[in-house]
Amino acid sequence: MLESKILEYIENHAQETLDLLYTIAQIPAPSNHEEKRMEFCSKWLTDMGAEGVYTDEALNVVYPYGVRDGVPIVVFMAHMDVVFPDTTPLPLSEEDGRICCPGIGDDTANLAALMMVAKYVTQQELIPKDCGILFVCNTGEEGMGNLKGSRKICKDYAGRIRKFYSFDGTLNSVVNRAVGSARFRVTVKTPGGHSYGKFGNENAIANLAAIISRIYAIQVPNGGKTTYNVGVIEGGTSVNTIAQKASMLCEYRSDCEADMAYMEERFREIFEKQRSDQVEVQVEIVGLRPCEHLNEAQRAERDRMVAEAQELLTGITGKETRTGSGSTDCNIPLSVGIPSVCYGCYIGDGAHTREEYIEKDSLKMGYRAAFESVLKYLL
Repeated sequence: MLESKILEYIENHAQETLDLLYTIAQIPAPSNHEEKRMEFCSKWLTDMGAEGVYTDEALNVVYPYGVRDGVPIVVFMAHMDVVFPDTTPLPLSEEDGRICCPGIGDDTANLAALMMVAKYVTQQELIPKDCGILFVCNTGEEGMGNLKGSRKICKDYAGRIRKFYSFDGTLNSVVNRAVGSARFRVTVKTPGGHSYGKFGNENAIANLAAIISRIYAIQVPNGGKTTYNVGVIEGGTSVNTIAQKASMLCEYRSDCEADMAYMEERFREIFEKQRSDQVEVQVEIVGLRPCEHLNEAQRAERDRMVAEAQELLTGITGKETRTGSGSTDCNIPLSVGIPSVCYGCYIGDGAHTREEYIEKDSLKMGYRAAFESVLKYLL
């Protein structure tokens, strides 16, 4: 448990942390366009005394603390991007003990907690025990971001990362398995023509509909939890035109490597079956998130991290902590054998909706979770 002086620090800096949260929450940060939050987070960390802060090609804000050659690294990460496309300030309000704002929980509250821990360890000049700490305000976790920030960190520090923590989600649950996914933009092209004069010509919309029907006829395997979805469709010209072009965004997901391979084969078969001399089917992979790939020792260490996280969160909240599969920044380290765990620092609901909110009273519990997670690696 945290020492009393640290609990006192959390209490004394509660308003500062709220101000930080309110400020970040209103800064727009759609995936792949996180520049404004990147600039704010980088300046904030530097202004509070962090040395060596840098931004990389993926737009991550990286703060190496006690990182040096020959010493393993523990990563603590929270993502800056939100699912919303807004490029103007996001609306924030408070009502009935709740802070309401799109993206306020996922992942802004966790990001603020991470940054406050980084400030504390910096200004207290704490010393890492036997590892360096990498604080990362990362990009590309949501939607079409394709985990670009996490990928970049795992690439740049390959062979050096001992453990990996992502602050994402709530105090109620811990992600204990990685859900992989494959996402496609499928475009069908045909000759088309006038709906009366060229009746009988191949129609791109009809062909796309046939592909969709076959996808929804797939019997999913039972090695893990496997799903599929068609999320966006578009195409056609007018009511009296045989469509020359139609497209969709679709995906499949699973927390089982073998099931991912099975779905890959089914999707490939479906796309190929629709092709003909008159029907062109173009398939573009727009997102690929891997499942975990751990050996026995790595899996055992990951399971210990999950158990420790459950014990931590249950001890703080006094409530049972759930576990479950999820698609998070941890997918990348878990796919290359790095024990990783994901959990959050707030209680709330409505993630990925404009009605998202967090319970204001839960934030101090969340800060405790963030502080305890990091400080066990420091003297």
